[in-house]
Amino acid sequence: MKSHTPYMTFVCLLICVFSWGSVFPIAKRVLEEMSGESLVFWRFTIAAVTLALYIVFTRQAWPKLSLAQYIVIALVGVIGVGGLNLALFNGLQHTSAANGALIMALSPLVTSIVNALLQREWLSRQQVFSLVGGLAGVLLVITNGSVQQLLNFSFNQGDVMIAAGMLAWSGYTICSQRVGHWLPVLPFTLLSMIAASVSMSVVGLGRGEFHPWLELMELSATAFSSVLYIGLFATVLGYLFWINGVKALGPAKASIFFNLVPVFAALTALAMGQAVTEIQLVGMLIVILALMLPMLVNLRAARGLVVKRC
Repeated sequence: MKSHTPYMTFVCLLICVFSWGSVFPIAKRVLEEMSGESLVFWRFTIAAVTLALYIVFTRQAWPKLSLAQYIVIALVGVIGVGGLNLALFNGLQHTSAANGALIMALSPLVTSIVNALLQREWLSRQQVFSLVGGLAGVLLVITNGSVQQLLNFSFNQGDVMIAAGMLAWSGYTICSQRVGHWLPVLPFTLLSMIAASVSMSVVGLGRGEFHPWLELMELSATAFSSVLYIGLFATVLGYLFWINGVKALGPAKASIFFNLVPVFAALTALAMGQAVTEIQLVGMLIVILALMLPMLVNLRAARGLVVKRC
């Protein structure tokens, strides 16, 4: 995948987080007919097959990798992709969707802090403001402005599992930039999808209640099309655009876009007939403004520099 201009990177990341946000209400309906393990399996199997066919038909050269590099990619894919989805789907069986969303909303903050520690350079004031402002907006969207809901928050088994998935995703975001120095986006995404699909198969078979083919054949037409949407749009395009965005902007800046996932989830739910309150709309606006602030500041600084030179 060719490197994008800053504006194209911005657009691609928006498409990415929209696709991921839309998965929550869409997958909720699919899970009425299919188990979580089977949905995750088909999500990454469809994505892996699609990417493999694209690479073959476009005759793209496959990079020469050592066994150690393949092992690194497999570990990153299993933990960061498979681990996140496994923890999220299983965690939601033991906790509320609100609790899960609150925990996942910490991902941009955790990613930025860990990346800053690894790079030995602290976050700028603009990044801190964007992270804090974005998190505040996300909390408004998820809790509907209810302070009591935040005060009543308590950890349980499901919360711990989702927190582990959130940490796995933060690690995947940081590792994807480092792997991107020696591996192009397409092969890295494909190998990540294969690792996630294989790991889900192993986990499902270990539980003894894993019937992905049977469940797929018994799906309604609507649920089947939803699985294709999740596998193709939300996974293939989503992960390609995310990895490319992380490579272009770095983990800290790209992770801020993750705050828009619950915003797009709420908007998709609204389009599907579910209600969205005014306070949630305010929260969405705060998230968008917090995301755009560093870009507006940089644009203003660039214009000021041009005027000064003139």
